[in-house]
Amino acid sequence: MEPAERPEKQVKRNPVPSLLTSLLTDHLDPGYGAAAAERTAQHTRKPRVPAALWLLGGAVVVGVIFGIAFSQLASGGADVDRAGSDASAAVRAAQDRSAELEATLQALVEQVSSERDRALQSDVTGSALLDRLSAVESAAGIDSVTGPGLSVVVTEPVAEDAASDRSIRGGSGAAVLDRDIAAIVNSLWASGAEAVSVDGIRVGPNVTIRQAGGAMLLDNRPIDSPYAIEAIGPPQRIQVQFVVSDAYLRMSTVAQLYDVGFTVRPATDLELGPAAVRESFVAEEVGRR
Repeated sequence: MEPAERPEKQVKRNPVPSLLTSLLTDHLDPGYGAAAAERTAQHTRKPRVPAALWLLGGAVVVGVIFGIAFSQLASGGADVDRAGSDASAAVRAAQDRSAELEATLQALVEQVSSERDRALQSDVTGSALLDRLSAVESAAGIDSVTGPGLSVVVTEPVAEDAASDRSIRGGSGAAVLDRDIAAIVNSLWASGAEAVSVDGIRVGPNVTIRQAGGAMLLDNRPIDSPYAIEAIGPPQRIQVQFVVSDAYLRMSTVAQLYDVGFTVRPATDLELGPAAVRESFVAEEVGRR
């Protein structure tokens, strides 16, 4: 008896490979999924140190840094203030010492002048020499003089609006410049003045009028507005010649443009002190080359 025939196994045509199936169904490599799962597990895991502690620590560090910076700034400001106070005190002490020495020098000059006059007045030759010395001293401005003359006052304008530049000339921040004062002084000399002073400082040979920043300096000494310029001499003659000078016309224009105060009036009794005594230099010709 023959065994029954087994049914033939149906053969699939065009089988689909497993690799192609995985490519069609799984769009990502399994490694990507594992990495994503690991990252998710790490994010869900509780941190060892809470975020609040990190914030607190950062705030403490920032506070310490700001505290150190503030303490250094405060100590530096105190040092600057102390240095400024010391410098101001030193300047005041130097000014007081300079004024004291100047007064002592003036007293000694007057004493020497008195002794000289007493010695030279004994004979005719000495009297003639004394007259020549007096003329030279008067020209040098080292003696006190009194008499009538002319008074000129120049005043800085009142700054009503700090933002306005109407009262500012040049880069000095002032309306009255050093060349204005110098022009007035020179015109007074040319008008016949015998002695001139500005704010009580006698104008003699080698005296300079300069402007440093916003400060006006006469013979390296500061002067302030109003600038009182006094000239001793024949009042009428000085005034007549001064009002037609270039300096008068210049200051009249400045007064109109920049609101500068400018007044001229005769004075009956002026007293001008001596100018600073300076070292004399003599040059002699020793020969030709």
